Amino acid sequence: MTTATQFRYIGKPTKRVDGVDKVTGAARYTADVLLEGMLWAKILRSPHAHARIRSIDAAKARQVPGVHAVLTAKDVPDVLVGRNVKDLPLLARDRVRFFGERVAVVVADSTDIAEEAMSLIEVDYEPMPAVFEPLEAKLAGAPVIHPDFQSYEVPPNLWKDPRPDDVSPNVYGRKNWAKGDIEKGFAEADLIVEHTYHTPVEHQGYIEPHAVVVRIGEDGRADIWAHSKQPHNLRKWTAEAVGVEASDILVNVTYIGGDFGGKSTIMDAPLAYLAAKATGHPVKLVLTYAEELMAADPRHESYIWIKAGVKKDGTIVAWQADSTFNGGAYAACKPGGFLAPAHQLGGTYNLPNTLMQTDNVYTNTVPCGPCRAPGSPQANFAVESHIDAIAEILGMDPLELRLKNVLRDGDTNATGHQWLGIRAEETLRRAAEMIGWGNPKEPDVGRSIVLFEHGTGGGNSNARVVVEADGTVRVESQVYDMGAGTLTVQQLIVAEELGLDPKYVKAVAVDTDNFVPDSGMGASRTTNVAGHAAMLAVRQLKDLLLESASALLEAPAEDIVLEEGVLHVVGSLDRRVTLAEIAKRQADIGESMEASARYEATAEEYTSFCTQAAEVKVDRETGQIEILKTVSVVDAGVIINPVGFWGQVEGGMINGLGFGVMSELVMDEGQVTTLHLGDYKLPNIMDIPPHDVDYIVEPSGHTPYGGKGVGETTTPAVPGLIANAVADAVGFRCFSLPVSAEKILRGLQG
Repeated sequence: MTTATQFRYIGKPTKRVDGVDKVTGAARYTADVLLEGMLWAKILRSPHAHARIRSIDAAKARQVPGVHAVLTAKDVPDVLVGRNVKDLPLLARDRVRFFGERVAVVVADSTDIAEEAMSLIEVDYEPMPAVFEPLEAKLAGAPVIHPDFQSYEVPPNLWKDPRPDDVSPNVYGRKNWAKGDIEKGFAEADLIVEHTYHTPVEHQGYIEPHAVVVRIGEDGRADIWAHSKQPHNLRKWTAEAVGVEASDILVNVTYIGGDFGGKSTIMDAPLAYLAAKATGHPVKLVLTYAEELMAADPRHESYIWIKAGVKKDGTIVAWQADSTFNGGAYAACKPGGFLAPAHQLGGTYNLPNTLMQTDNVYTNTVPCGPCRAPGSPQANFAVESHIDAIAEILGMDPLELRLKNVLRDGDTNATGHQWLGIRAEETLRRAAEMIGWGNPKEPDVGRSIVLFEHGTGGGNSNARVVVEADGTVRVESQVYDMGAGTLTVQQLIVAEELGLDPKYVKAVAVDTDNFVPDSGMGASRTTNVAGHAAMLAVRQLKDLLLESASALLEAPAEDIVLEEGVLHVVGSLDRRVTLAEIAKRQADIGESMEASARYEATAEEYTSFCTQAAEVKVDRETGQIEILKTVSVVDAGVIINPVGFWGQVEGGMINGLGFGVMSELVMDEGQVTTLHLGDYKLPNIMDIPPHDVDYIVEPSGHTPYGGKGVGETTTPAVPGLIANAVADAVGFRCFSLPVSAEKILRGLQG
């Protein structure tokens, strides 16, 4: 690493804090939690996409030996829940709105007994007209999915402007952005190019299904074990749903078996709580993967129309985009209540005149939620495909077109926002060099290059740093690491600040009783907020250590240095005191040597750019794609742990590859038909192409020491990358994902 010489430990490859536990099987996940007297819960789900519930008779189910409780809507609070839009009932009360919606919960001694009892629950449904396509849901006369929407609790940001009277009731949110004069821009254009792009619903692809365990003590306080990356929010949302105070719930630490956006919602915690309360026993609820695929909160389907006005020399003078995102039957899972890629609809280009609109729409399909860089892969696929389509019509090199229009320092993006330290051009040129742009190609081989940016998210986090009796240091936080390696980042920051070998620093996640609420993980903010919290805490601790050593060594604090766990007077190694000795001194007076800090971040002055390039070969007889090589160049800033950085970049590329060529929740009349991982495809080791990674170091980002968020930066551009490379190879452009062999073959056959 080019910055490694500036630091002792920052920028040097380090093994992960959680690595040993995970590879040895010692890591405890939610499904591993076993409690005395524990019962199992299973959920009865709707067999209809849209229907009125006339009646539910659970009498036979309740009489099955081993069944402890059957809960229906009349047995649970009549409330609506959600992260921001409160539109989801705990159990369907008067109607169901998607195939797989929760209708009843059976609690029994085993899952087999619970499933037997579920088969005996009699539900009288009256099917109702349904709508599955978001564009159809916007039309006049479409079935209204939430007739009571106006009575729901919703955030004010669902509409940038007052809601127009003529908007379809199924459009629950709309936002608009404009810059310059769009009519003037189109009037100046020599060429107008417009296309519509489509992306499907995609499951996040984590291997661990949703799971929750709840135990309610004799004092009425509940313990929850759940794989939530936002434990304080889970505690708050569950308390609101079941009608208790947040302080009556403790969320315990478990490992998270993959997230990619999907482990940040309330899911089934309230139902497990109510089941535990009804039975007086601890209750565990673990979804099957069929349930995951039919009823979790996958990535939104999208339709994106783009119209661009271009000069003959390739200068883009006008850019108009309309996008419609299929929110599914409920908006409860969405952060902010609204999925808005905003500036992503204009990409990373200097567009003087823009007009963009995004609609979020209800349909009778599985409710959608956050998935790695929510909204961005859909938007980037459309934008980068459109850039290549323009280049093709102009007869212009796609790289040249991008370099002509790319954002540079002083430019504003499509919504008028201006960033500092723009490194887009540097990433483009480096990726082009790495892929061999301009070199001769074999027949049916195509190259492409695409660009994306993603900011470092804001939020807040807490940390505590403690010196142990043996002189080692413990850093505590609420980082329930879902795989990004944030605990290792905190370990390295504390080690760097104290000049202490990382093996003497232990980073641990603690339960919700240990800190005031924070914003949790997500939005590429965790290294930023959790890293800064650890940095602030350890710097406060260092001041306390110097103050204590000053008194013990009878020397001014400014004359004392801390190295490898020892504080000594400058120029006098004999006048020294160890961290262990200071900790013992504090313990003798009944105190600990520790410091705590909270960090809040809101600014987005910088963003991280990522250019990716690919070379593919297409078999004209089968349509099969062979990905020969991929490249990622990331504007990363200072990298704290290269191992974590490479994992995020490579994992992001693989994630995007899945969305680009294979991952699709196929539905028939609202019913998911890809209900196991044999049908629903995820990339495996045989699908992963050669991947070269490089980075541009410029210590100007938001994270400690000047880094930038990486977690959501390397996924969104990959689908457009593959689509453009295929078009370059055989001349067929795929306007919808996934870019499958079947689509390519049909396209080649006309």
